[in-house]
Amino acid sequence: MSYNKQLPFDFEHRPSLSGDDFLIAPSNQEAVAWLDKWPDWPTPLLILYGPPGCGKTHLSNIFMASAEALQLTPAIIKDSSLANLLTSQQNFFIDGGDVNTFVNLNEESLFHLYNDLTIRGGHILITAESHPVNWKFRLADLSSRFKASTAIGIAMPGDDLIKAVLMKLFSDQQVRIEIGVIDYITRRMERSFDTARKFVMLANKLALAEKKSVNLVLARQVLDDLKS
Repeated sequence: MSYNKQLPFDFEHRPSLSGDDFLIAPSNQEAVAWLDKWPDWPTPLLILYGPPGCGKTHLSNIFMASAEALQLTPAIIKDSSLANLLTSQQNFFIDGGDVNTFVNLNEESLFHLYNDLTIRGGHILITAESHPVNWKFRLADLSSRFKASTAIGIAMPGDDLIKAVLMKLFSDQQVRIEIGVIDYITRRMERSFDTARKFVMLANKLALAEKKSVNLVLARQVLDDLKS
């Protein structure tokens, strides 16, 4: 089916550089605008924060692809040393799952990284679930730098965005689906991009196995499977 003809929502639609298309909506448009500003950020650090499933991972993939950024983990610093990494790399990304580890165990490394990137014109993107004012620091200088950096919140996607994402994902799989079925799924599904992808994957697999269309009966079955 034609995605552009059947998608009834007015969202900007662009390639995400990570292999998937990305839909821009009020819940994420400020974060996307800041990624579009790169490398013209006022400080070396940009923080995107929001609940799981709001799209932080997708946006971080966009940044890593466009900035050729290295995902930095405590293990990488331990194995390669930050000094060696900084000789060959200028842009970095830290996933939200590693933020507490860095703050609790590697504040000195993070402080050194920030200062070095300030001098060299490099950048670091950090994703997290909460605003940095809620993070606990031992180093006052690191705390002040983080809390002075730009932090952009991302809200959970609304119904219209989830519907648009479901329509697009089904279109990518060349699966025809009625708007009424999309409405039914959206009202009962967890509001997250990850859940939308899981739903479409399972629905397509079940429809192929049973040689059925993705109708209300099949949608109900997949929703039950996701809850179990």
